[in-house]
Amino acid sequence: MHRFSPSILILIISFASIAEWLNAQQNYILYSEKKIAQIEQNYGKEVLDRFLNWKKFVTENQDKSETEKLKLTNDFFNDQLQWVSDKKLWKQKDYWATPIETLLKSAGDCEDFTIIKYFTLISLGVPIDHLKLTYVKALKLNQAHMVLTYSKTRRAVPLVLDNINKKILPASKRKDLKPVYSFNGEGMWIQKQKNLGKRVGNSSRIRLWTELTNRMNKELL
Repeated sequence: MHRFSPSILILIISFASIAEWLNAQQNYILYSEKKIAQIEQNYGKEVLDRFLNWKKFVTENQDKSETEKLKLTNDFFNDQLQWVSDKKLWKQKDYWATPIETLLKSAGDCEDFTIIKYFTLISLGVPIDHLKLTYVKALKLNQAHMVLTYSKTRRAVPLVLDNINKKILPASKRKDLKPVYSFNGEGMWIQKQKNLGKRVGNSSRIRLWTELTNRMNKELL
């Protein structure tokens, strides 16, 4: 979590890299056997087991309904990961971790919870246009926060997947959150409480997302 900065809305991003990563995941392998072998060699069995559990989770839940996939994914990572600030975990004010980085640490902040849930659900076959990484203001905490939102249709009230309130609820019932903007691999929107909001471009304003997707591409090598 961090305070909002006006500069975050004017930074440049390219989504070509994320498309490449998603294409590599179309058979829900997530990462290659070579990469998994490297993880075992470099980090040991305990870390390897986290990746194998993740891969098993995605493989075994392909045939579930989207509603079941949402709950299973939300519960899986809320149970598996520990919340730790970027300053403590990465020695940086703000850092968006790749799924590999999050699993290596078995920890992350709200952005990291949201990012790994997002990519896991995509690997489970949930369409990208149903999912948004959504910045909100957590009113009780008086600070910025990120959640994952799901909408099956454009007019539907989004469901909120969160690491603070771990129960999936419609956005209209999350009075403790004030939506700001949301994005995914297909665009960026000024967010409203009860619907998708106004599209404001081709997701071209978030430097941290560019850095994240560039690192993910390197992890595939």
